[in-house]
Amino acid sequence: MTKQIPHFINGKHEPGASARSGEVFNPNTGQIQSKVAFASKGEVDAAVKSAKSALPEWSAINPQRRARVLFQFKRLLEDNMDELAQILSAEHGKTIADSKGDIQRGLEVVEFACGVPHLAKGEFTSSAGTGIDMYSMRLPVGVCAGITPFNFPAMIPMWMFAPAVACGNTFVCKPSEKDPSLPLRLAELFIEAGAPPGVLNVVHGDKECVDLLLSHPDIAAVSFVGSSSIAEYVYANASSNGKRVQAMGGAKNHMVIMPDADMERVVDDLIGSGYGSAGERCMAIAVAVPVGEETAEHLMEKLVPRVESLRVGPSQDPQSDYGPLVTAQHRDKVKGYINMGIEEGATLAVDGRDFSLQGYEDGFFLGASLFDNVTAGMQSYKEEIFGPVLQVARAPNFEEAIALPTTHDYGNGAAVYTRDGDTAREFAARVGVGMVGVNVPIPVPLAYYSFGGWKRSAFGDMNQHGMDGIRFYTKLKTVTSRWPSGVKEGSDFSIPTMK
Repeated sequence: MTKQIPHFINGKHEPGASARSGEVFNPNTGQIQSKVAFASKGEVDAAVKSAKSALPEWSAINPQRRARVLFQFKRLLEDNMDELAQILSAEHGKTIADSKGDIQRGLEVVEFACGVPHLAKGEFTSSAGTGIDMYSMRLPVGVCAGITPFNFPAMIPMWMFAPAVACGNTFVCKPSEKDPSLPLRLAELFIEAGAPPGVLNVVHGDKECVDLLLSHPDIAAVSFVGSSSIAEYVYANASSNGKRVQAMGGAKNHMVIMPDADMERVVDDLIGSGYGSAGERCMAIAVAVPVGEETAEHLMEKLVPRVESLRVGPSQDPQSDYGPLVTAQHRDKVKGYINMGIEEGATLAVDGRDFSLQGYEDGFFLGASLFDNVTAGMQSYKEEIFGPVLQVARAPNFEEAIALPTTHDYGNGAAVYTRDGDTAREFAARVGVGMVGVNVPIPVPLAYYSFGGWKRSAFGDMNQHGMDGIRFYTKLKTVTSRWPSGVKEGSDFSIPTMK
């Protein structure tokens, strides 16, 4: 009998009652391994009601006690790391090592959120005016919702709910229906850590479920990570319903390679950042930009054999560099982009379309592909491929190299590889993206900084985790107080000033 994945509402499993469900595949074999219940309106309402009921008690708990729950949750994540990585790999297809990295990056945001007694402090000014004190408070916004993607089923839910609940909010998570088991397990561990029922709920579903969350009158804030088209849709719909929104979209991250760069390091980092997790990362390097023909030829000479030697294999095999893609549909979509690049005139230096793994012929595997002579006018360059495909776009000089990521519709991240500090400094200051790496291929900020891109890579005014995460999940109240002693009598019809 096929395993059924339930919702998690008010601290317990709730089987789906809508008669709607989705299929969850084992990407290694191509076989259906479970079915996930899709929430009805009644089930979404029940999850939000549970979160709303838990809100008064949870928000009234002092921040130290909320932090203790998060400390215990962190310990449980560490104690159960192997189990969690197995769950993640079985549904996503990441290697075990990559899955542990996914969990670890989420765990680091949990660690950051444990500092909420300090992070959510307000400000105080004594004697802001004669006999007047002024102070601010950061208060929870209420019930929050998170809509998370398939590519980081551990990290991104924790990016969202850890700071949210630390700040005294309650949370409803709608994970990807492609790999929903890991977020469900996180919710179970959160209850085990001591959180009251209802503080963290999980409902599964598709667009119907998402739309119910975006319009629900009792949800105050929505966080989203996914493709840009859906991020824009989420932002428009949730904000029109009076909610605060952070919606992270797609990316086309560039690595600019200067003539003085350490080419051995460049190739090592390109391989890991371009093909790790089968390219299914919003921070993957998708485009390499060698500056000058000599640099480009040197890069291709070293890069082609490395790409050809990549070990594509089952996610459970420690020798695999990367595993299968998440679904057959996504694998075929990536193949379509490779075909598009050929038709547009790019040079396919390494072709991974016909890759087949003995014993896993029905798995969703795709070999590594490498394009050269890609230009900014190509549609395959303009769009996010989200697979094991690296494009090389040659630039004659630094100005044209920096223009590529700056003028692209996406503005998530970019990296520069150089030994020259002035070049690196100029690149960091001028490139038109939200996150920059200097000799760092995947410039994802650590938990105490905030993650977010520009242009069509992000919709909304505040980024994920770091201090922006604390700001997003709190609302500011400012108090101006004066006590009667020594204050003159009579009315004053002028506006208060600092004079």
